[in-house]
Amino acid sequence: MAPQKGKQATKGQKQIVEENMETLHFYRKMVFVANGVYLTVTVVISDVFTVANILFFLLAAASYIGSYQFMAYMAKPKYTESGQLVDSGVDLNMEGGIAEHVKDLLILTSACQMLSIFSNYFWLLWLLAPIRGFWLLWVTVLSPWFFQQAPREEIDEKKQRKLERRMKRH
Repeated sequence: MAPQKGKQATKGQKQIVEENMETLHFYRKMVFVANGVYLTVTVVISDVFTVANILFFLLAAASYIGSYQFMAYMAKPKYTESGQLVDSGVDLNMEGGIAEHVKDLLILTSACQMLSIFSNYFWLLWLLAPIRGFWLLWVTVLSPWFFQQAPREEIDEKKQRKLERRMKRH
């Protein structure tokens, strides 16, 4: 593809609101389907519904609720008293934003829950979330802070000439 010329197209506020509603609706359906299938298989079909299953289900539910509510809060539009749109909220489909990481957490939780139908060891995949969080922290904050170069001193011309004369003598 050839690079675009001119200004990159931006989304209108109404379009952002509509796309945010679609995104929230999609993830809400994904959560309900994952919970429905998990509960149907583990409670109704399978005879194995242990304390571990209940604990992991509650942790997954807490992750779902927290992530979804956070996304809904970020995407909440603001209207005037007359009903005119003032602020569309954060674009949930923006690349590189915090919403992208929250959506990844929802997808990871859903995948762990669906795969745990076959074996509870699939819940270990949930450890990818803190590993990814630490990696992002390292790449964006810690590594640049630890390995930054010391600021160079600015030497004025007079000092520079004096240093050059000393170097010639020795």
